[in-house]
Amino acid sequence: MIPVSKLSTGMSSPESRRTLVLVLGLVVLVTIICWPSLAGRIQYAKTRAELAAIRDAATGAELAPIGKLFTTLARVIGPAVVNVTSKRRVLTLADEITSLRGTMPRGAISESVGSGVIIRSDGVIVTNYHVVAQVEEIDVALADGRRFVATLLGSDAATDLAVLKIDANHLPTAEWGDSDTIEPGEMAWAIGNPFGLDRTITYGIVSAVGRRGVLENPFQEFLQTDASINPGNSGGPLVDVHGHIIGITTAIVGKDYSGIGFAIPSNTARRVSDEIRANGHVERGYVGMSLRELPSGFLGAGVSGRVSSGVGVVGVEARSPADVAGIQPGDVIIRFDGLEITEASAFVLFLTRTPIGSEVPLDIMRDGQEQTISVRVGRRPRDQ
Repeated sequence: MIPVSKLSTGMSSPESRRTLVLVLGLVVLVTIICWPSLAGRIQYAKTRAELAAIRDAATGAELAPIGKLFTTLARVIGPAVVNVTSKRRVLTLADEITSLRGTMPRGAISESVGSGVIIRSDGVIVTNYHVVAQVEEIDVALADGRRFVATLLGSDAATDLAVLKIDANHLPTAEWGDSDTIEPGEMAWAIGNPFGLDRTITYGIVSAVGRRGVLENPFQEFLQTDASINPGNSGGPLVDVHGHIIGITTAIVGKDYSGIGFAIPSNTARRVSDEIRANGHVERGYVGMSLRELPSGFLGAGVSGRVSSGVGVVGVEARSPADVAGIQPGDVIIRFDGLEITEASAFVLFLTRTPIGSEVPLDIMRDGQEQTISVRVGRRPRDQ
């Protein structure tokens, strides 16, 4: 047995201390060398576990309905979208060879392709006016492959809408949505025939609402979308998450898709198509005034206070509804039937949507005083 005193003395010897320091240093060195690799493995394992969890969630029941939403919409709305082919005869110049053959030049046939959407099961279709304007024949191809020669029930160049009829029944239809409830940022799908590619569906959002002045047409107001729209989409539907029509696609910026497209709001398209089906044309309100925008801080003629919003009256047609109601040049129209007027195009839109014969209150500013004048909306002449 070794005496305790000698054991203690041996452990505290200089050689033992050096050995302990060397062992500890070796452990620290190995830890420094191996730790980054070990930490990386731990982080990689953690990341891999997170990715696996994400993958499992994406393939699980929670997100499956979102993935099916797009295909469901395509199945719901696709059968109601049609291909519209318009045929125009392009006149050719007479030439010597043709005259020697004893035949008259007949001209070539030019075809343009657009889209449309079935709104009634008995074959009523809405499309764009510019798709079918001044054509000799309109061919419609359905999703099931059937083809028909369509009849033009009527059109409205001001809103760029037209209504067609084909001889068919029990057709799949699309339902109208309420475009007045649409807000920027809502999801939207455009379905049509870009470049003749049948029933192409694209996805985006509603970028803006109430776009006016896009085509310098006071009768038009658009929904703006970044859903891909190209030549051939014209006349096809823009739909919401429920598959309801919220717009009829009509215009793009530039020749091809650039992320800015426009659609006629569904409430406008529905109202115009109903009127065309009933009357063959669209009747619009009229009061007989010339209007102008007010400069910032405008001090109107005969007005003692500044007007922050409104449009100025610069002329009134004799014996027009405005003249009968007592509207005068120099008046500033502030509100139309309770709706604030910020620009002349807004007044025109409100007016043209008002039923003929309606009594509408106009809030005006005259001689520094606000007053209300009632005006009966007349029927706009067809040539205006």
